[in-house]
Amino acid sequence: MKNSKVLLTGVTGFLGSHTTIKLLNEGYEVIGTLRSEERIPSIKKTISEHTAHIDRLSFAVADLDRSDVWRELSKGVDFIQHVASPFPSTLPKHEDDLIRPAKNGTLNILRAAAHNNIKRVVMTSALCTIAYGNDEWDEDKVFNENDWTNINSSKDITPYYKSKTIAERVAWEYMKNNLSELELVTVCPGAILGPVLENDYGNSANIVIALLNGSYPALPKIGFDLVDVRSVADLLTKAMESPKAAGNRYIAASEYLTLKDVSDILQEHYPERKIPSAQFPNFITRIIAHFRPELKPVLLEMKRRKTDLTKAIKELEWEPISGKNAVIACAESILKLKIVK
Repeated sequence: MKNSKVLLTGVTGFLGSHTTIKLLNEGYEVIGTLRSEERIPSIKKTISEHTAHIDRLSFAVADLDRSDVWRELSKGVDFIQHVASPFPSTLPKHEDDLIRPAKNGTLNILRAAAHNNIKRVVMTSALCTIAYGNDEWDEDKVFNENDWTNINSSKDITPYYKSKTIAERVAWEYMKNNLSELELVTVCPGAILGPVLENDYGNSANIVIALLNGSYPALPKIGFDLVDVRSVADLLTKAMESPKAAGNRYIAASEYLTLKDVSDILQEHYPERKIPSAQFPNFITRIIAHFRPELKPVLLEMKRRKTDLTKAIKELEWEPISGKNAVIACAESILKLKIVK
């Protein structure tokens, strides 16, 4: 299995760069795709600081929408790690601006993989494909990998959640009709924290950044299933290597923490910093989100979504880093990189 070649989409992303480091350190050769060759020198330098095997990494500029590119890039490749997905910092005017590239990119990669007899594609999906779209709320419901977000929901979904759900659904639908020996595994992470490697960081890190830099006057009563980025990279590797993973979905999260829990962890670790701990009543959070539409997705997290996080642990012997350690590692890296002074 080692010395195999892996095509990884989205090498410059928070998860993409960590997964590349993991694969290189495990003995794989990696072709990392990115949207602009201008990013190659900086991401190569960043990754080289965490592996002695940078010579096994090469780069390719590729757009998810270009089907011809993927067929060419995946020649001679053993596995594909499809990590890239559009995740804008602001809501798009049209949800199709998210849905189209997510859906088309997934299909382009699967078609290329089937054409070139690739063994397995591991697709990074998200927990938002499992536990949302519930207009009638059942607080006792425990979600697992057999559940799917209802994309026709009127209020319990966002354009990004919808795009991720459609893209993963399309992938499994494609596999039903695919006659090649290609295998698919999907991994569905919660909010990803852990060490930031450079100033181009994942959106989830904003949870910790906002607490450290004083952006919150008080805390909305929200929570998330959290996971360390290094643990997701480990699970993506296990999902690629394990024979029993073929045809499966796996939730990637270690535990549920509220924003107040995250604040308490940071206060304990950085007693000299002024970190907010008071909480907004829910009605105040709703009022703020009414005037700041970019915060509307936060309202969905005021409901606790219970999830069964055990499948990957039981089936793939995955041992995720604790939520507390993920928070601290994220904070330490943010301060080291001076993202927050």
